[in-house]
Amino acid sequence: MDRSDIASVLRVLFLAALAIAVWFVTKYDYAKPAVLGPDAPVEQFSSGRAYATLGRLLGPERPHPVSSDENAAVRARIIAEFAKIGVNARTVTAFTCNVWRGFAYVPCATVTDVIADVLPGQGKAVVLLAHYDSVPAGPGASDDESGVATVLETARALRAHGAKTLHPVLAVITDGEEAGLLGAEAFLENKALSARVGVVVNVEARGTEGRSLLFQTSPGDSALIDIYAHAVPFHATSSLFAEIYKRLPNDTDLTLFLKRGYPAYNFAFSDNVADYHTPLDTRRNLSRLTLQEQGDNMLGLAAVLAQTPFDRLRGHDEVYLDLMGYGVPRLAAAWTAPLAFVALLILLFTAYREKTVGGRTWLRAGLLPLVLIVVCAVLGWLLHGAAQLISGQPDPSYAYPIALREGLTLGMIAAALFFGRMAPARATLFAVWLWFAALALITALLVPGLSPYFLFPALVAAFAALASWTLPERMRLWPFAVPALLALIVWIGLVAAGEGLMGLRLNPLFTVPAAFAAMTLLPFLDAPAMSRSLWTGAVGFVVGAALIATGIAGAQPAYSRTKAQRLSIRYAEDSSTHKAYWVLDANAPLPAALRNAAPFAAEPAPVVEGPFPVTYNAAAPGPLRFPPPSGQVTQIAPLAEGRRISVVLHGSEQTSSLFVVIPKAARLRRAVVRSARLDVPKDFSSDTVLLCDSGDCRDLSLTLDVASRDAFKLTVIEQRFGLPAFAAKLVAARPANAIPSQSGDVTVLAAAIAIPAKDSK
Repeated sequence: MDRSDIASVLRVLFLAALAIAVWFVTKYDYAKPAVLGPDAPVEQFSSGRAYATLGRLLGPERPHPVSSDENAAVRARIIAEFAKIGVNARTVTAFTCNVWRGFAYVPCATVTDVIADVLPGQGKAVVLLAHYDSVPAGPGASDDESGVATVLETARALRAHGAKTLHPVLAVITDGEEAGLLGAEAFLENKALSARVGVVVNVEARGTEGRSLLFQTSPGDSALIDIYAHAVPFHATSSLFAEIYKRLPNDTDLTLFLKRGYPAYNFAFSDNVADYHTPLDTRRNLSRLTLQEQGDNMLGLAAVLAQTPFDRLRGHDEVYLDLMGYGVPRLAAAWTAPLAFVALLILLFTAYREKTVGGRTWLRAGLLPLVLIVVCAVLGWLLHGAAQLISGQPDPSYAYPIALREGLTLGMIAAALFFGRMAPARATLFAVWLWFAALALITALLVPGLSPYFLFPALVAAFAALASWTLPERMRLWPFAVPALLALIVWIGLVAAGEGLMGLRLNPLFTVPAAFAAMTLLPFLDAPAMSRSLWTGAVGFVVGAALIATGIAGAQPAYSRTKAQRLSIRYAEDSSTHKAYWVLDANAPLPAALRNAAPFAAEPAPVVEGPFPVTYNAAAPGPLRFPPPSGQVTQIAPLAEGRRISVVLHGSEQTSSLFVVIPKAARLRRAVVRSARLDVPKDFSSDTVLLCDSGDCRDLSLTLDVASRDAFKLTVIEQRFGLPAFAAKLVAARPANAIPSQSGDVTVLAAAIAIPAKDSK
């Protein structure tokens, strides 16, 4: 190996080490607050105090879904905690339904919100928002009792500071968020309460640790982002998060406030998502650093917003991102396309002056970034698929991600080495930055929230291109180290954030951002300068290492006690077919112990009629053991277009929820669920599932206006928490590395209610 090859090896090692170091810094060593203990100054947010408050709120740390006895106990403890800091809290109870997602699925429940006036002031209020209910499967320490503790500690610190505020501060602790944003809907339907809202700060969780991400703001957020950048000591945000979130089928209470046009911030942490909505969402698993950051965000913003005239909170849309927590570079969205165009022109001009590169070389260089992106995406799919094949599980890296992460990283390095020889360094340099500028322009026009990931490095690259012409030819590459480092920071940061949120199962979130980071390093890698033997050996070595790491990933267990498989058990009876079933989730292959415990089908299928998920099902032997829900048609009256059908439904004393499936054939036009009236759009054509998700739903009056005069049937489903005693064998067969999630283990009883045709006798 000659001196040139030694230099090439050192370049490869240095650049790989640099990329990995940036990943570690963005993942673990970003700017973060000090974790303050219970003896911190009284005007500061202390995670120590909030953590202690959380312990008192949770009490025995049991699930507390809407309307449950434990839900009422948690609510009483919240009111007591407000009283401790000198705040009188009151409750507001209402029955409500929510159609924010349309009429295919309509949740309803009786909910009780907790409202507390934290500080006095004039006009509308700064609302501190969190929800206190949990899913039935877990105690909800992070989601979202940690949010309630954050609101309480923020309220205590604001009152301890003693400063007179321009606006009042109002704490709104909602119920029924998990059931369908029902507490927020009830609050906003109450005109006296919703009239008090000026600006909202919501705190949520989708895991038990990680950065407190500002992932959503209201439109026209320039003033909000400016306040955030100055009021909060450490930052974790991106306009891309909001672009992604609005395209996902996920919502928080803040969704309903945003629909009504209130200026607002939405914060959440999402690492260790394996604990989310499971029994592992405990106080012990909650990161105190995360709690501190969440609280610093809420307190910092609340203090400033309470002194800011609300008419200054509306501005223009901005694009932004944080730089490892140390600031928020931002730009008016309207300026992104013009600046991207300017950067593109500068880079085109400087590339045109590059007389040493011929036409075919430019073509190869121009294709290189596209080839790298496609190859990295395909490699990620292949490596993940290989690990799946070995493991037999859809997400082999769920519990132990390190091996697959290293396999994917090595695959990206191999791709960069292999395709880096397509063009010389100088041509590759301009090709990469021309791609960045072009993509900055395209995203500015189509997906503005994504544009800063291309635009900010491209603008720096444009200046670097101009500066490079003042330098000797041998030094013209080095000004581009600055935009390359910036691109590395923002794109590797996106890799780390994507893995924390979604894991490695959705591997393009890892490989594609990694490809954009890697391509900016290709000119410094200078693969064409390597001897062919070194290049071939290096590529082969890295590919081999990637395959070994992938094999290790596949050979490891997919699940562990702390990163457990989600596996709820349901016992279902259908009185219309006189059949009973054991029903298991179908998100992963069933463990052998459960297959041996009951004759589960090889393939998942629906067990109850309606738009319910497919599941692994096994016939439960013996007669039906429980009385089904019942219903009586109390009236059928003609309408100008169809009929009005009144029904009274009954479940047992153990009813936790009542589902009603109204078939598409009924052509539903209006539903009145107790006092809640739901007007269905004329163009709606689908089954409708009404879910009454509180214990008082065991007796439910329902009036349906339908366009159909033909006979149809309503499917009524009673759901009860827990399983019957004879399920003990199946529960015992569930492995230690599997746990219930969401609604948890439940008993489901289905019945059909026949609605006769108009002319039936």
